Amino acid sequence: MTITTLSSRELNQDVTRAKKATKNGPVFITDRGKPAHVLLSIEEYQQLTKQRRSIVDSLAMPGIESIEFEPPRVTIETCPADFS
Repeated sequence: MTITTLSSRELNQDVTRAKKATKNGPVFITDRGKPAHVLLSIEEYQQLTKQRRSIVDSLAMPGIESIEFEPPRVTIETCPADFS
């Protein structure tokens, strides 16, 4: 993935260049030298905003093997009800 950075002026002068650059990754648009906006392809946007993810998709995420997760074992005990 390539990140392209354009100033607002460059974006205004060559929108086509910015659109083409989204095929390789996000395009950061700067105002006075500071990142202000991000231009994405529709595919990248949809990927980022995809809300529903199955457990299978989550477990197949890249880098998941490096996450350590060992929750403590929980013991649930029953106790008699006190009806007094």
